[in-house]
Formats: sequence, structure tokens, C-alpha cells
Amino acid sequence: MIQIPPRMATSFSANSPNIAANKLIEGDSSNREESVLMERTSRAGEKKTGGAKVASLLLVNQALATLAFFGVGVNLVLFLTRVLGQDNVNAANNVSKWIGTVYMFSLIGAFLSDSYWGRYLTCTVFQLVFVLGLALSSLSSWRFLINPVGCGDGHTPCKPSSIGDEIFYLSIYLVAFGYGGHQPTLATFGADQYDEKNPKEKSSKVAFFCYFYFALNVGSLFSNTVLVYYEDTGMWTMGFLVSLVSAVIAFLAFLLGTPRYRYVKPCGNPVMRVAQVFSAVFRKWKVSPAKAEELYEVDGPQSAIKGSRKIRHTDDFEFMDKAATIKETEEHSPKNPWRLCTVTQVEEAKCVLRMLPVWLCTIIYSVVFTQMASLFVEQGDVMNSYIGSFHLPAASMSAFDICSVLVCTGIYRQILVPLAGRLSGNPKGLSELQRMGIGLIIGMLAMVASGATEIARLRRISHGQKTSSLSIFWQIPQYVLVGASEVFMYVGQLEFFNGQAPDGIKSFGSSLCMASISLGNYVSSMLVNMVMIITARGQSKGWIPENLNTGHMDRFFFLLAGLAAFDFVLYLFCAKWYKSINIEDSDMGDQGQEKEEDVNNKV
Repeated sequence: MIQIPPRMATSFSANSPNIAANKLIEGDSSNREESVLMERTSRAGEKKTGGAKVASLLLVNQALATLAFFGVGVNLVLFLTRVLGQDNVNAANNVSKWIGTVYMFSLIGAFLSDSYWGRYLTCTVFQLVFVLGLALSSLSSWRFLINPVGCGDGHTPCKPSSIGDEIFYLSIYLVAFGYGGHQPTLATFGADQYDEKNPKEKSSKVAFFCYFYFALNVGSLFSNTVLVYYEDTGMWTMGFLVSLVSAVIAFLAFLLGTPRYRYVKPCGNPVMRVAQVFSAVFRKWKVSPAKAEELYEVDGPQSAIKGSRKIRHTDDFEFMDKAATIKETEEHSPKNPWRLCTVTQVEEAKCVLRMLPVWLCTIIYSVVFTQMASLFVEQGDVMNSYIGSFHLPAASMSAFDICSVLVCTGIYRQILVPLAGRLSGNPKGLSELQRMGIGLIIGMLAMVASGATEIARLRRISHGQKTSSLSIFWQIPQYVLVGASEVFMYVGQLEFFNGQAPDGIKSFGSSLCMASISLGNYVSSMLVNMVMIITARGQSKGWIPENLNTGHMDRFFFLLAGLAAFDFVLYLFCAKWYKSINIEDSDMGDQGQEKEEDVNNKV
């Protein structure tokens, strides 16, 4: 019988495990020290870029660029009537179309930013175009339009040249292209400067959108008071030159932060990704969608979309899951994105579809908002605008809108957010959807106030007089209500669309707010034309004739109030149906996501 000798209990064999353990501990300690060092280095690198200080440069840029934009836009309706000789309806429609074009260009800027150029380059290029447009508007006004000098003050008619007309229209559409193209990208670029993984910076990011809109109104305050006064007295060229100087300073302030900005790389063409999803769905139309756990997704923490986090699967729009369903023939073959998409790519397309109904409900509010730049000004122009011997320009009444925004922003941030936060359990105070609903209601009340003011104005008309004896200060309630509604609606929109948009289409999310304003202006122009076609028959001159004293603009305001009320009912259904995006991020717990969805569902 062969016996197996016992193992020799040498010191080597006895201590081998300890040596291995010691080496493991030493190695582990070394790795830990290395990771701590890397983490410290990473944090040090993060501190060098981004943050509130560098984001404040973008707020300065926003304020000065807005001053420049409204230096042209706020009095444009009077420039068209007094200098270019257009009638009230055509001038109001042209302003509506122009403002609509401004914000429609935001979609172009957002696309280039998300897809190819990135935020910084997009902002740079479009701001250069903006400066060029302002330079041309100053040139055309000085050389070709203000003839004789001092005309366009409401008393002396101008004799503009045809080439001046063409250069001016080219210039204001360059202004539209430049300002509209960089606005949503600037908002997203500002939000990029805050790190969502840092709780303090994450809360600052939420406040940033409030301050962004605050800066916008601070900039427009100067345009709506000082510049409007000088332009109203015929000093149009000076107004355009001040706008040009402001835009140049804004651009220099933007460039000043170049070394300190935090940059996010573009994620590729989102239109192509969405098209791939619908192409894959169409190709697999007869295929039953697989279960959630069987859908195709790449391994690892990163999604297949460059620079974008993964998005968890949702149950709505189930037919779109066909795009991520793996057929037997696709299991071992190369993955064709036009036939098979990842869950994140499918969810990105779902996010767009979920946001669209909410976005469509904001367009009627934008119709309400755009009246401030057109019909409100025309209404104020035929009211008693004198304080003693001082003539107050009708367009300067929008200063009350701006002051309302500034005051309401402070009240909201300092009083309503803490109070609503304690009552609802939401640290933001009210959810974005709740705020947008409140903004829609206040906007409706603004139209009621406008209609009531118009009724009072018509009752104070003296025979043969162009202006009513009713003081222009009766417009204050409608301007204040519009301003209060902006704080809830537009700030809420900026936060909602930026927060709910996937990483690959953040600028597109911000641009939806401005695209809403764009379509609102086009719809407003369409409504004015339809109303005039329907009401201007026979002896009737319609609701908004050349001489407003013979019309019924109050009925148009009440029509908008009714449309806003109907829109609010539709909005309630859309907001109740909406489901929040669910990002797959280790730093975002499921519990926090569920809490946010619960708050959104309490609309």
C-alpha cells in the first residue's frame, strides 16, 4: 500500500498565504492611492472649467445681446409704419413673421450644435452673423431710409429708397438668423457649465434658467425704455448703433470665458438616429416586439450614441420597441442601425414623441405673448400717452412687462419655491408642467384685461380725434399679467425641454421653447388675416382696421382668451399623460426618478 507522505510544514508553506495576502493588500493599497490621486486630479481639472463664475459671463452675454436685439425689434412695428410707410395690419403681420423667423432659426442652431459644431462654435458663428446684421441695419438706416434727417417721428414722413428697403430687410433677417440661432445653444451651453453629479451645482443648474430669463429681461429693459424713447423721436440710426455696440461687447464677453468653459462634444445627427428607428420599425412591422429584457442594447455604462448616457426602457409607444427587437437572422450578423437600434436610441425617439403634445399646447400661449410686440403697441399708440408735456412712447410700456418678470422671478425663487417645496415635497417648488399650466392661465387673464382696456378706450374717443382720452397707463395690468405668465411659462419651458431631452439633443430641447414662440407668431399673423377676411365685409371695416377707432380689437383679444382656455383643457390631458425620461445613471437613483414622476403626475 502506497502511503502518501504528509506535507512538510515548512515555514515557507505556512507563510505563503500571508505573503500572498500581504502582496494583495499592498497592491490594493497602491491601487486605492492611485485611484484617489486620479480622482483628486479629475476634481482639480473640473474646478478649472465650468461653474457659476464662468456661467455668469454667459448671462452677461445674454443681457447685452438681448439689449441689441430688442433695440431693433421692440419698435420695429412703428419703424415699418413711420419710415417704410406700411399700414397697421401689414406692419403687425410683418413683425409677427419676423419674430417667428427669429425663433424658427433656433432649430437650425440647435441642430448644428447637437450634431456637428458643438455649443461653443455654434454660439460664435451665429453671434458674428448677428453683429453683421446690426451693422447693415445701421448703415441702411443712416444712408438710405431716414430721409430727410429726423423723419420717422410720427410727424415728418420719410422718403426711403428702394435699395434701402432691400438692405434693411436683409439686415433684420441676418439679425433674426444670428440671434435666433445662438439663443437655445447659449442656454444649453450655460447649463453645461454645471456638473449634475455635484449636488450643489445641480441645484445651481436649476436656478440658472431663471437667471437666464432674468438676464434676458434686464437687457431688454434698457431697449424698452431709453432706446425706445430716442427711436420714437426719429433717432432710429442712433438706436441701431447702440444695439451694434452692445452686440460687440456681448461677443467679447463671450470670448473672454473661452479658456474656462466646460465643453460637451456633439453627439452626431439626431435626425438620422430618429430616422433609423422608424426605418427599423417599418422593416419589422409584422414582428412582435420582444420583452423589455430581451431588447437590444450595447454592453457597458455608455450608450451607442457618442457622449450620451443610456436611457431605461419605457412601456409607452410599444410598437417602437420593434426597432430594438433582435430577429434570429440578426443574432450573429453585423448590426445594421437601419434595421436594429439600441434601446437608448429607441427611447430617444420616444422622448421626442412624448414632448411634442406638450410643446404644441404652448403655441397658443405664444400667440398671446406676441401681441405685446404688435397689437399692444398699436393700441397704446392711439391712447393718451402724455404725462404733462412729456410724450411716452407706446412701445416703452413693455417696461412694465419686464419689471413684472424681474419682480415675479424674485418672488418665485425666494418665496414660492420654498413654500411650494414644503407643501409638495419637490425641492423645485412646482414641477415644470405645473408652472407651464399656471402661465397659460395668467396669459388668458392678460387677454381678458387687454379686451377690457380696449372697450374702455373706445368709449373715450372724441369725434375727429385719432387718440382716445383714456390714459395709456390703463395698459399696465395686461403688461404685468403677461410678464407674470412668462416667469411660469417660458422659464418652465426652458427647464422642462432641456431637462427632459436626452443628452444627444439638449440644444434641440432648448430650441423647442423658442420654436413655440416662432409658431405662435405665424399663427398670430394667420389669425389676424382670417379675422380681417371674415369681419371686413360690406360696410364693416373689420376688427383691426387701419383706424382702430372704427374697429373692435377687443373682440380679437377675447377670441385669444377663449382659445387659451380651450388650450388649457387640452394641456391638462397632455401633462397628465406625460412620462418623465428615465436616465440610466448610477448617480441618479430610481427612487428620485419615481419621486419626480409622481410630482409631474400631480398636475
